[in-house]
Parts: sequence; structure tokens; C-alpha cells
Amino acid sequence: MHYNVYLSGEIHSDWRDKIKQAVEDQGLPITLLTPNTDHDSSDNCGKQILGEEPQPFWKDHKAAKINSVRLMHAIERADIVVVRFGPKYKQWNAAFDAGLAIAKGKSLIVEHSNDLIHPLKEIDAAASAVAENTDQVIEILRYLTLDY
Repeated sequence: MHYNVYLSGEIHSDWRDKIKQAVEDQGLPITLLTPNTDHDSSDNCGKQILGEEPQPFWKDHKAAKINSVRLMHAIERADIVVVRFGPKYKQWNAAFDAGLAIAKGKSLIVEHSNDLIHPLKEIDAAASAVAENTDQVIEILRYLTLDY
């Protein structure tokens, strides 16, 4: 079986690269979808394309609206949504993506460390699987593609 997998969540580590490499190395029947992971490009696309804004709210608003086109399309196409919550920053966008995935009936795999169990308990409760690390996510994806 072939899956479209959207990789959502933190952009400050190489977790996506590890998954991409595993999919390639193992020949998994998976197409990976991602948001724009270049932080500056993502944050500034609104002003770069549509012009400067004097207020930070409107700068962010423009960028969020443009980025939402990619995000919503990718989640719609996805069979599985993987959301990784990293150790730094408040990751409201990742929580939003997880909520969208569940609302759209997508299978959700969540990855986070044990210190985030309590703040993410509702998301974990809605997920199909909760992993502690990227290697576990890779193993779940590998398992799902096995022919028995």
C-alpha cells in the first residue's frame, strides 16, 4: 500500500531528513509532503510577495494566509499526518496541524519527548500512535507498508 505522509511540526532539527532518508533507503512506498521549512522564507513570504506592512500582526497575517494554502492542501492529500513537537518554543502551529488532521479524519502519528506528555495529552489521546523519537516514527511507517 502507498501512503502520502505529511511531516508537520518543529523545523529546528533534522528529523524530516532522517525520515526522508529512511523512506529512500528502505524503498518504502511513501510520498512525503512538508511545509516550508525555511523559517525566514515562511515568516517573510507575505511581505516579500505582497509588500511591507507597518504592523507585525499584518505581516504575520499575510504570511500565514499564503502558507496555509500549502498546509491545507498537504493535509488534505495526506493519508497520515506526522506531527513532531520539539524541545524548544511553543508550537501552536504543530498543535493546530494535529487538530486539523483529526478533524479531517486523517491518521495522526505524534512524536514528542516524555516531558510533553501532560501538555499534549488531548492530542495524544486523539492520535493513532505516540512516538518518543523519530526512529519509532520510521518503524511505524515501515510497519504500515509491509505486505503480509
